[in-house]
Amino acid sequence: MIREFAPAKINLFLHVGGRRDDGYHNLESLVVFGSVGDEVTVDDEADSMSLEVKGPFAAALKDEHDNLVLRAAGLFSKLAEVEVRARLTLIKNLPAASGMGGGSSDAAATLRALSRLFPGRVTLQQLWNAAGELGSDVPVCVLPGCWWMTGRGERFASISELGTFDAVLVNSGVAISTADVFGALALRTGEKRMPRPQQFGTVAQLADYLKVGRNDLEPPAREICPAVTDALEALSRSNALLVRMSGSGGTCFGLYPSPVAAQAAAESILREHPNWWVTPATLNRGRKWEIQ
Repeated sequence: MIREFAPAKINLFLHVGGRRDDGYHNLESLVVFGSVGDEVTVDDEADSMSLEVKGPFAAALKDEHDNLVLRAAGLFSKLAEVEVRARLTLIKNLPAASGMGGGSSDAAATLRALSRLFPGRVTLQQLWNAAGELGSDVPVCVLPGCWWMTGRGERFASISELGTFDAVLVNSGVAISTADVFGALALRTGEKRMPRPQQFGTVAQLADYLKVGRNDLEPPAREICPAVTDALEALSRSNALLVRMSGSGGTCFGLYPSPVAAQAAAESILREHPNWWVTPATLNRGRKWEIQ
């Protein structure tokens, strides 16, 4: 059995530019991945391809008839020119529709897992080129790392200046529609507004750099879902160095100077909001990912 981790994707900032001719928006974002996430397993002792969804947030996907994991398996089958006969299992640990790229990361993990099952059949470049068929965020998730993302999300460059740092992720449990958030977007920062990051000696220096940017989708998300404001305020009360929403919401994050500080903040927020999803996480964790 092959197991592949599907880490949470966090937008440290997200600037929106103009609408493109294809209906998408141009973006500028600094993307990292976390130590928390979903898991995809592949068991090739099967007569056909199937998918089972388990985990604490599996119920949110029970009525989904076109899961991205199955679509990714179908895409890989086409690219590799092989019939995928495997039992796929998705362990859904992340809240759905939460702004952490969960579905995109699940799809990318499926592509990595199948590339290990059928080594040498598909190149990394082929996966990057084709993954956009599954969604704008899937290409950047194929090899989780630290990426400067532009275009509609299909163009990205590796950033090596950021080290590992500690955070707390908070989600109130209210799913937010990405389409609704973009539909309510009024102010756009635009592209090419942030300087590329330099080496940072402390997390505080990283936080100061990030404060120059913003998440353009945060104001409309807060208007649509007041729970986003509640999460941001809870993080602010926990003495975070920086507080921001990720993606189109509603997961918010705070940066902290140490794992101890992050753990203490998470425990404090959970005491105040025991029904929220709250977890400390290491961001930009530096794990090596490979395509066979």
